[in-house]
Amino acid sequence: MNESINRCDIFCKVIDNYGDIGVCWRLARQLAHEHGLAVRLWVDDLSSLTKLCHEADAARDIQRCRGVEVRHWTVDAFHSQPLICKREMVANRQGERGVADLVIEAFACKLPQGYIEAMAAQEKSPVWVNLEYLSAEDWVYGCHGLPSPHPSLPLIRYFFFPGFTRQTGGLLLERGLLARRDAFQRDAAQQQIFWRSIGMEMPSVETLKISLFGYENAALTGLFDVWSNSTQAVLCLVPEGRILPQVGQYFGDVAPCAGRVYSQGNLQVRVLPFVEQECYDELLWACDVNFVRGEDSCVRAQWAAKPFIWQIYPQHDAVHWQKLQAFLNLYSTPLGAVASQAMQSLWRAWNGGCDTLLIEPLAIRPGEPTIFAKSLVMTKPTDCRSRREAAAQLPEESSAKLRGSQGNGVGNAWLAFDNVREELGARAQGWAQNLATNNLALNLLDFSREVGRMRAFKIDGR
Repeated sequence: MNESINRCDIFCKVIDNYGDIGVCWRLARQLAHEHGLAVRLWVDDLSSLTKLCHEADAARDIQRCRGVEVRHWTVDAFHSQPLICKREMVANRQGERGVADLVIEAFACKLPQGYIEAMAAQEKSPVWVNLEYLSAEDWVYGCHGLPSPHPSLPLIRYFFFPGFTRQTGGLLLERGLLARRDAFQRDAAQQQIFWRSIGMEMPSVETLKISLFGYENAALTGLFDVWSNSTQAVLCLVPEGRILPQVGQYFGDVAPCAGRVYSQGNLQVRVLPFVEQECYDELLWACDVNFVRGEDSCVRAQWAAKPFIWQIYPQHDAVHWQKLQAFLNLYSTPLGAVASQAMQSLWRAWNGGCDTLLIEPLAIRPGEPTIFAKSLVMTKPTDCRSRREAAAQLPEESSAKLRGSQGNGVGNAWLAFDNVREELGARAQGWAQNLATNNLALNLLDFSREVGRMRAFKIDGR
């Protein structure tokens, strides 16, 4: 029995600005272009897609963009006319696009009840996958691929976890991406085209080129301070986003926008328009160091194979510190002690977002940041406690890891990081090469087909 997967529906609710839609849009295109699936992407906020795909129209509920059918996921789409909607989804005999063979619920976004009922009404129920958030935590290994039966309908949802090891679903990687990256980095002409596309000539090789894409961060001032006082010219490229108002504030601009250029000391900052995903890849490839945020840009920074700093999406209960440390433990293991400590120190300082606290750059045991990082992540820049006050409220063992300094915390952490950039660059290249053998889209399809085969065996009585 051939359990082919020909049609796929992806449901996406936009929560983290462009993180959720970024992953879903990338996955939709890869399934369509590389694997020949008819993909329908349901999105509740089409305006977010227009930033990633300029031909998308936020006013059109049904449209086709780059080989993917895009639909506006509204309450009306499934609830105002449930019978019509259900009939459309079930009546595949006339060639209509009904319930897909593969249904991807991105990040537990909760499928519409009407669609769930339509899935249950199929003679052969589709493979229903919940695509989870990316994590390096150990518990993911035991949960990847687990089934979850629906409480009242004959449906099973499977949990699919992206990740960094063979025990997970891997990462999204388009065919030929790494070859295109290598060609770009070898070809000065391609690089010049990129630099001119953002309105400037290619910087000298002596200039340190940094991309900065982030959430609001109180540590930005300290970072700009140390770069402006650097003995090396520093070019910082900032795509439009949530950190932009702070960039403007640093330079006294109340209305920062794309095209603005700021200078102070040896630092030049250029604000870029929010670019499409392909252009963002080139930005990462062209820079020496990349500051990224959320999930999608973090993965792209890893494919760029350059030293990077990840600002993880902050959560109110501070569990993001566990996720951050789990990745650091995995990524930094082969590094020498000095490089590992420098990397971890800068990542924690950047995610802590409070210049007045400096975490001693030393190796931290798995899970340990949650002991003291909560006090950092919840602290506002206007009322940061002194090191003495903060340390007094922490367990004795963790308090010893905070030390006083007349400089700024993230600035000192940056200097240590910069000193080991060569070693971090070598690690980034080896890491990307290893990750490339575990492709999420391919793994997802193989998993879905295997689920279909197992169902067929049960139906046939084998």
